[in-house]
Amino acid sequence: MHSVVVPFHNEEACLPALLEALQRALDGTDHEVIFVDDGSTDGGRALLADRVRQNPRLRLVRLSRNFGQTAALAAGLDAAKGEFIVTLDADGQNDPADIPALLQELNAGADVACGWRRHRQDAWLTRLLPSRIANKIIAGVTGVPLHDHGCTLKAFRRSAIEGLRLYGEMHRLIPVWCAWRGARIREVEVRHHPRAGGRSHYGLGRTFKVFLDLLTAKFFLSYLSSPSHALGGAGLMLMAAGFLSGALAIIDKVGLDRWPAFRVPLMILAVFLGLLGAQFIALGILAEVLVRIYYENHGGKPYRLAADL
Repeated sequence: MHSVVVPFHNEEACLPALLEALQRALDGTDHEVIFVDDGSTDGGRALLADRVRQNPRLRLVRLSRNFGQTAALAAGLDAAKGEFIVTLDADGQNDPADIPALLQELNAGADVACGWRRHRQDAWLTRLLPSRIANKIIAGVTGVPLHDHGCTLKAFRRSAIEGLRLYGEMHRLIPVWCAWRGARIREVEVRHHPRAGGRSHYGLGRTFKVFLDLLTAKFFLSYLSSPSHALGGAGLMLMAAGFLSGALAIIDKVGLDRWPAFRVPLMILAVFLGLLGAQFIALGILAEVLVRIYYENHGGKPYRLAADL
Protein backbone atom coordinates (compact mmCIF):
# COMPACT_ATOMS: atom_id res chain seq x y z
CA MET A 1 0.00 0.00 0.00
CA HIS A 2 1.10 3.57 -0.60
CA SER A 3 -0.01 6.69 1.26
CA VAL A 4 -0.67 10.15 -0.18
CA VAL A 5 -0.28 13.03 2.27
CA VAL A 6 -2.01 16.32 1.42
CA PRO A 7 -1.65 19.23 3.88
CA PHE A 8 -4.14 22.06 3.34
CA HIS A 9 -5.09 25.42 4.83
CA ASN A 10 -8.18 27.26 3.56
CA GLU A 11 -8.27 25.49 0.18
CA GLU A 12 -12.02 24.84 -0.02
CA ALA A 13 -12.18 26.10 -3.64
CA CYS A 14 -9.52 23.63 -4.80
CA LEU A 15 -10.48 20.49 -2.88
CA PRO A 16 -13.33 19.11 -5.07
CA ALA A 17 -11.21 19.10 -8.24
CA LEU A 18 -8.25 17.67 -6.32
CA LEU A 19 -10.36 14.81 -4.95
CA GLU A 20 -11.50 13.90 -8.46
CA ALA A 21 -7.94 14.05 -9.81
CA LEU A 22 -6.68 11.82 -6.99
CA GLN A 23 -9.47 9.32 -7.67
CA ARG A 24 -8.48 9.11 -11.33
CA ALA A 25 -4.76 8.80 -10.61
CA LEU A 26 -5.05 6.19 -7.86
CA ASP A 27 -7.96 4.13 -9.17
CA GLY A 28 -7.23 0.42 -8.97
CA THR A 29 -4.28 0.76 -6.56
CA ASP A 30 -3.95 -0.10 -2.88
CA HIS A 31 -3.72 3.33 -1.32
CA GLU A 32 -4.84 5.76 1.34
CA VAL A 33 -5.10 9.55 1.10
CA ILE A 34 -4.43 11.53 4.27
CA PHE A 35 -5.63 15.14 4.29
CA VAL A 36 -4.06 17.22 7.06
CA ASP A 37 -6.13 20.25 8.05
CA ASP A 38 -3.65 22.91 9.15
CA GLY A 39 -6.13 25.02 11.09
CA SER A 40 -8.47 25.91 8.21
CA THR A 41 -11.25 28.42 8.86
CA ASP A 42 -13.26 27.89 5.65
CA GLY A 43 -15.53 25.01 4.70
CA GLY A 44 -12.77 22.69 3.51
CA ARG A 45 -12.69 20.65 6.71
CA ALA A 46 -16.44 19.98 6.63
CA LEU A 47 -16.25 19.05 2.95
CA LEU A 48 -13.52 16.51 3.59
CA ALA A 49 -15.19 15.14 6.71
CA ASP A 50 -18.23 14.32 4.58
CA ARG A 51 -16.07 12.64 1.90
CA VAL A 52 -14.18 10.64 4.55
CA ARG A 53 -17.45 9.15 5.78
CA GLN A 54 -18.22 8.02 2.23
CA ASN A 55 -14.78 6.71 1.26
CA PRO A 56 -12.76 4.47 3.63
CA ARG A 57 -9.57 5.22 1.70
CA LEU A 58 -9.72 8.87 2.76
CA ARG A 59 -8.51 10.02 6.18
CA LEU A 60 -8.61 13.42 7.82
CA VAL A 61 -6.05 14.60 10.39
CA ARG A 62 -6.94 17.88 12.15
CA LEU A 63 -4.38 20.16 13.78
CA SER A 64 -5.56 22.33 16.66
CA ARG A 65 -4.40 25.52 14.90
CA ASN A 66 -2.35 26.73 11.94
CA PHE A 67 1.14 25.32 12.62
CA GLY A 68 2.51 25.74 9.08
CA GLN A 69 3.21 23.43 6.17
CA THR A 70 6.21 21.70 7.73
CA ALA A 71 4.26 20.69 10.83
CA ALA A 72 1.27 19.59 8.73
CA LEU A 73 3.49 17.42 6.55
CA ALA A 74 5.13 15.94 9.64
CA ALA A 75 1.69 15.05 11.03
CA GLY A 76 0.74 13.40 7.74
CA LEU A 77 3.98 11.43 7.55
CA ASP A 78 3.48 10.21 11.12
CA ALA A 79 -0.07 9.07 10.30
CA ALA A 80 0.83 7.34 7.01
CA LYS A 81 0.74 3.55 6.95
CA GLY A 82 2.04 2.83 3.44
CA GLU A 83 5.49 1.58 2.47
CA PHE A 84 5.65 4.34 -0.15
CA ILE A 85 4.57 7.85 0.88
CA VAL A 86 3.68 10.62 -1.58
CA THR A 87 3.30 14.29 -0.62
CA LEU A 88 1.60 17.01 -2.66
CA ASP A 89 -0.01 20.42 -2.25
CA ALA A 90 -3.77 20.90 -2.07
CA ASP A 91 -3.90 24.01 -4.27
CA GLY A 92 -4.34 22.02 -7.50
CA GLN A 93 -1.04 23.12 -9.00
CA ASN A 94 0.54 19.71 -8.43
CA ASP A 95 -1.02 17.11 -10.74
CA PRO A 96 -1.92 13.77 -9.08
CA ALA A 97 -1.54 12.17 -12.53
CA ASP A 98 2.24 12.37 -11.96
CA ILE A 99 2.10 10.15 -8.87
CA PRO A 100 2.51 6.86 -10.84
CA ALA A 101 5.74 8.19 -12.42
CA LEU A 102 7.17 8.94 -8.98
CA LEU A 103 6.17 5.53 -7.64
CA GLN A 104 7.76 3.92 -10.68
CA GLU A 105 11.11 5.46 -9.68
CA LEU A 106 10.75 3.97 -6.20
CA ASN A 107 9.93 0.58 -7.67
CA ALA A 108 13.07 0.90 -9.80
CA GLY A 109 15.24 1.25 -6.67
CA ALA A 110 15.18 4.93 -5.70
CA ASP A 111 14.56 5.91 -2.08
CA VAL A 112 13.27 9.40 -2.91
CA ALA A 113 11.63 10.66 -6.11
CA CYS A 114 11.38 14.46 -6.35
CA GLY A 115 9.13 16.40 -8.68
CA TRP A 116 10.68 19.04 -10.94
CA ARG A 117 8.26 21.76 -12.02
CA ARG A 118 10.24 22.59 -15.12
CA HIS A 119 7.50 24.76 -16.59
CA ARG A 120 6.07 26.53 -13.55
CA GLN A 121 2.84 28.49 -13.86
CA ASP A 122 3.67 31.21 -11.33
CA ALA A 123 4.51 34.91 -11.25
CA TRP A 124 8.10 35.44 -12.38
CA LEU A 125 9.18 38.19 -9.97
CA THR A 126 7.62 36.98 -6.71
CA ARG A 127 7.80 33.21 -7.19
CA LEU A 128 10.02 32.02 -10.05
CA LEU A 129 13.04 34.28 -9.54
CA PRO A 130 13.35 33.76 -5.75
CA SER A 131 12.81 30.01 -6.25
CA ARG A 132 15.57 29.70 -8.86
CA ILE A 133 18.01 31.63 -6.69
CA ALA A 134 17.13 29.54 -3.65
CA ASN A 135 17.48 26.26 -5.57
CA LYS A 136 20.94 27.25 -6.82
CA ILE A 137 22.06 28.16 -3.31
CA ILE A 138 20.61 25.01 -1.71
CA ALA A 139 22.18 22.77 -4.36
CA GLY A 140 25.55 24.50 -3.98
CA VAL A 141 25.61 24.45 -0.18
CA THR A 142 24.30 20.90 0.33
CA GLY A 143 25.69 19.16 -2.76
CA VAL A 144 22.24 17.74 -3.63
CA PRO A 145 21.81 18.86 -7.28
CA LEU A 146 18.03 19.08 -7.55
CA HIS A 147 16.44 21.66 -9.85
CA ASP A 148 13.38 22.15 -7.65
CA HIS A 149 13.82 21.66 -3.91
CA GLY A 150 10.55 23.50 -3.25
CA CYS A 151 8.23 21.15 -5.14
CA THR A 152 5.98 19.43 -2.60
CA LEU A 153 5.18 16.58 -5.01
CA LYS A 154 7.63 13.91 -3.84
CA ALA A 155 7.59 10.19 -3.11
CA PHE A 156 9.56 8.44 -0.36
CA ARG A 157 10.29 4.97 0.84
CA ARG A 158 9.26 4.72 4.46
CA SER A 159 12.77 3.59 5.39
CA ALA A 160 14.24 6.80 3.91
CA ILE A 161 12.28 9.16 6.18
CA GLU A 162 11.69 6.98 9.23
CA GLY A 163 12.68 8.87 12.36
CA LEU A 164 13.08 12.17 10.50
CA ARG A 165 12.00 15.19 12.53
CA LEU A 166 10.89 18.34 10.72
CA TYR A 167 11.01 21.89 12.07
CA GLY A 168 10.78 25.43 10.69
CA GLU A 169 10.68 25.28 6.87
CA MET A 170 12.59 21.98 6.76
CA HIS A 171 9.99 20.28 4.54
CA ARG A 172 11.80 21.85 1.56
CA LEU A 173 15.02 20.18 2.64
CA ILE A 174 13.71 16.65 3.18
CA PRO A 175 15.69 15.30 0.17
CA VAL A 176 18.83 16.89 1.63
CA TRP A 177 18.33 15.10 4.94
CA CYS A 178 17.58 11.86 3.11
CA ALA A 179 20.72 12.24 0.97
CA TRP A 180 22.76 12.77 4.15
CA ARG A 181 21.44 9.41 5.38
CA GLY A 182 22.53 7.74 2.15
CA ALA A 183 19.23 7.70 0.23
CA ARG A 184 19.19 7.27 -3.53
CA ILE A 185 17.43 10.29 -5.03
CA ARG A 186 15.86 10.68 -8.47
CA GLU A 187 14.23 13.70 -10.08
CA VAL A 188 11.11 13.42 -12.24
CA GLU A 189 9.74 16.19 -14.43
CA VAL A 190 6.14 16.87 -13.42
CA ARG A 191 3.34 19.11 -14.61
CA HIS A 192 2.42 22.35 -12.92
CA HIS A 193 -0.92 24.10 -13.30
CA PRO A 194 -2.03 27.67 -12.56
CA ARG A 195 -3.86 28.06 -9.30
CA ALA A 196 -7.57 27.51 -9.99
CA GLY A 197 -8.98 29.08 -6.84
CA GLY A 198 -8.17 30.56 -3.46
CA ARG A 199 -4.96 32.45 -2.86
CA SER A 200 -1.36 31.50 -2.29
CA HIS A 201 -0.10 31.30 1.27
CA TYR A 202 3.50 31.68 0.12
CA GLY A 203 5.34 34.96 0.62
CA LEU A 204 8.83 36.32 0.14
CA GLY A 205 9.24 36.34 3.91
CA ARG A 206 9.34 32.56 3.91
CA THR A 207 12.44 32.65 1.68
CA PHE A 208 14.53 34.08 4.52
CA LYS A 209 13.33 31.32 6.85
CA VAL A 210 14.42 28.74 4.29
CA PHE A 211 17.91 30.24 4.18
CA LEU A 212 18.17 30.14 7.98
CA ASP A 213 17.06 26.50 7.99
CA LEU A 214 19.62 25.85 5.25
CA LEU A 215 22.40 27.12 7.53
CA THR A 216 21.15 24.81 10.27
CA ALA A 217 20.99 21.88 7.85
CA LYS A 218 24.51 22.58 6.57
CA PHE A 219 25.89 22.53 10.09
CA PHE A 220 24.08 19.29 10.92
CA LEU A 221 25.07 17.63 7.66
CA SER A 222 28.75 18.54 7.92
CA TYR A 223 29.49 18.67 11.64
CA LEU A 224 26.81 16.81 13.61
CA SER A 225 29.12 13.86 14.34
CA SER A 226 31.90 16.18 15.56
CA PRO A 227 30.87 19.84 15.95
CA SER A 228 34.12 20.68 17.76
CA HIS A 229 35.93 20.40 14.41
CA ALA A 230 34.04 23.43 13.09
CA LEU A 231 33.79 25.56 16.23
CA GLY A 232 37.18 24.55 17.57
CA GLY A 233 38.86 25.21 14.23
CA ALA A 234 37.35 28.68 14.07
CA GLY A 235 38.47 29.29 17.65
CA LEU A 236 42.06 28.29 16.92
CA MET A 237 42.14 30.61 13.90
CA LEU A 238 40.85 33.52 16.00
CA MET A 239 43.41 32.84 18.74
CA ALA A 240 46.18 32.68 16.15
CA ALA A 241 45.05 36.05 14.76
CA GLY A 242 45.05 37.43 18.30
CA PHE A 243 48.58 36.16 18.90
CA LEU A 244 49.73 37.81 15.67
CA SER A 245 48.06 41.08 16.65
CA GLY A 246 49.75 40.98 20.07
CA ALA A 247 53.13 40.27 18.50
CA LEU A 248 52.78 43.24 16.17
CA ALA A 249 51.80 45.44 19.13
CA ILE A 250 54.96 44.41 20.98
CA ILE A 251 57.13 45.03 17.91
CA ASP A 252 55.61 48.49 17.55
CA LYS A 253 56.13 49.17 21.27
CA VAL A 254 59.89 48.49 21.16
CA GLY A 255 60.38 51.32 18.71
CA LEU A 256 60.15 50.18 15.10
CA ASP A 257 58.79 53.57 14.05
CA ARG A 258 59.25 52.79 10.38
CA TRP A 259 55.97 50.83 10.57
CA PRO A 260 53.51 53.64 11.35
CA ALA A 261 50.62 51.58 9.99
CA PHE A 262 50.70 49.51 13.16
CA ARG A 263 49.91 52.46 15.40
CA VAL A 264 46.42 51.12 16.22
CA PRO A 265 45.11 49.47 19.41
CA LEU A 266 46.56 46.10 18.43
CA MET A 267 46.83 44.84 22.02
CA ILE A 268 43.10 45.41 22.56
CA LEU A 269 42.42 43.55 19.31
CA ALA A 270 44.71 40.73 20.47
CA VAL A 271 42.82 40.34 23.76
CA PHE A 272 39.45 40.48 21.98
CA LEU A 273 40.42 37.84 19.41
CA GLY A 274 41.94 35.61 22.06
CA LEU A 275 38.82 35.69 24.21
CA LEU A 276 36.57 35.16 21.19
CA GLY A 277 38.68 32.19 20.08
CA ALA A 278 38.49 30.67 23.57
CA GLN A 279 34.70 31.04 23.52
CA PHE A 280 34.47 29.25 20.17
CA ILE A 281 36.58 26.38 21.50
CA ALA A 282 34.40 26.16 24.62
CA LEU A 283 31.26 26.13 22.45
CA GLY A 284 32.76 23.34 20.36
CA ILE A 285 33.38 21.23 23.46
CA LEU A 286 29.86 21.95 24.73
CA ALA A 287 28.35 21.03 21.36
CA GLU A 288 30.37 17.80 21.38
CA VAL A 289 28.91 16.89 24.77
CA LEU A 290 25.36 17.65 23.56
CA VAL A 291 25.82 15.50 20.45
CA ARG A 292 27.00 12.58 22.56
CA ILE A 293 23.98 13.01 24.86
CA TYR A 294 21.72 13.07 21.79
CA TYR A 295 23.09 9.83 20.35
CA GLU A 296 23.19 7.98 23.68
CA ASN A 297 19.83 9.07 25.15
CA HIS A 298 17.72 9.02 21.97
CA GLY A 299 19.11 5.85 20.49
CA GLY A 300 20.38 7.74 17.46
CA LYS A 301 23.21 6.44 15.33
CA PRO A 302 25.63 8.38 13.10
CA TYR A 303 24.88 6.00 10.21
CA ARG A 304 22.04 4.31 8.30
CA LEU A 305 22.09 0.73 7.03
CA ALA A 306 21.34 0.16 3.35
CA ALA A 307 17.90 -1.25 2.57
CA ASP A 308 19.35 -3.91 0.27
CA LEU A 309 22.54 -6.00 0.25
